[in-house]
Amino acid sequence: MAARSTYLELSEDGGSSHKFYEVVHDGLQVTISYGRIGEPGQTKISAFATEEKAAAAAATKVGEKVRKGYAPAVRGVRQRRAVTRRSVESVRSTATQAPVLWRFASGAAAFGIFVDSERCWVGNQRGDVYTVTHEGTVTGRFRLPDGVKCIVGDDFWIYAGADDGKVYDLSGKVPRVAYEIAEDVDIYWLDIHDGVLGVSDRAGRITTIDHEDEFQWARKGRGDSAWMVRCDDDAVYHGHSTGVARYDAADGTPIWESGVAGAVLFGWQEADSVYAGTARGAVHRLSKKDGTTEAVYRCDATVFSCATAPGGRYVFAGDNHSSVYCFDQSGERLWKLATGCGSAFSMQYLDDRLYIVTTDGTLACIDATEEAIRAAQAGTVPEPVDVKAAASLAVVEPAAVLETVVLDTVPGEGVVVECFREGERLRVRVISEGYDQGWNVQFPKGVREAGARYLVEGVRHSARGGFYRAYGDIRRLL
Repeated sequence: MAARSTYLELSEDGGSSHKFYEVVHDGLQVTISYGRIGEPGQTKISAFATEEKAAAAAATKVGEKVRKGYAPAVRGVRQRRAVTRRSVESVRSTATQAPVLWRFASGAAAFGIFVDSERCWVGNQRGDVYTVTHEGTVTGRFRLPDGVKCIVGDDFWIYAGADDGKVYDLSGKVPRVAYEIAEDVDIYWLDIHDGVLGVSDRAGRITTIDHEDEFQWARKGRGDSAWMVRCDDDAVYHGHSTGVARYDAADGTPIWESGVAGAVLFGWQEADSVYAGTARGAVHRLSKKDGTTEAVYRCDATVFSCATAPGGRYVFAGDNHSSVYCFDQSGERLWKLATGCGSAFSMQYLDDRLYIVTTDGTLACIDATEEAIRAAQAGTVPEPVDVKAAASLAVVEPAAVLETVVLDTVPGEGVVVECFREGERLRVRVISEGYDQGWNVQFPKGVREAGARYLVEGVRHSARGGFYRAYGDIRRLL
């Protein structure tokens, strides 16, 4: 019997769902492909005992999708939708030059930055992610399939959210997909806390997803274009075109919503406050408890980004005129200086240095000590070092295939796990002796979907709250 293919699409004019689903029945085999229109998507192959059973399974899958609104279509007629980009107007600053110690040109506009005690991360709109030491040496390069929206850290795990709707774990040697956001969510920003992912999107929604990549809850804010999401133990803070809201972390119950002057374009948090940078040229500090305004930090143009020194002792902001600002806690402006390399889309402060990523793709390290700032205000700045990536630097791309090995060839220090079904969910549990089943473990979604046994080498412990997650090489057992 010749193979029979049924190709379906679901594309809504309102700009949400835009996806395909194809079922191919060929003898004893059923191949299902699905994903966003215009992209390769994912493929799953199932084998059946008879052709009749294969045909029935194929018909069931098609029927399920038709009932959800999918309709027959011709592949290639509808094109991939363009990913939303922030409208950017960046002009050259007229302020005095900031004391930039070094700068690295990543090659495209950059939103993603994360800085920890070991290194700096920058991710750009081409999908390139680089690691750079605090002294300005490029040490690594990842290439993701699409533009990087942001980079976030969760304890010692590093995640990059990309425009392909996936969140990649960059903590290992090879990027792996940790979360897959629904096709109808146009991601604007991400945050993660103890394995729970918060997603803000173009439509003004906030969505949370747990450490097993399972949907938890979603809410629609009063505005749209939600560029701010911050998560802590108790709540998720959501900023959009009309203000900032707090939701209960567990179930999404609304706690408060506060309006601010201008659309929110960036968010930051400290223990007791959240900070919202707005299109009206201000950073608003709001109480996490009740949403009241504690202070307002006035800039001279649209605020693209903000950050704080520990405890909110200093507040920093970057505007769309390529300037960066520093305020004291009460709101008094201490200085305003020019970046010399574009407007800061994101920023982070660490150990008297302000790190920024900009509209022209630069990762720059600014000396924010009082001495350096005073010298800059007097017209004396260091000659910045232009950092270059070595031509021999290897480019690491996401892994697509799991390596197969025999159990007795693997050292006995690993942990044996297996997949199982719990209701509608696929779970992974550890079956090695001596393992505490009370620990939370995160495994890539593809491992659970495969429904086989896997060995996970190198389970690592997060000191915060006893949270455990699988980390390292994952190999299928025969």
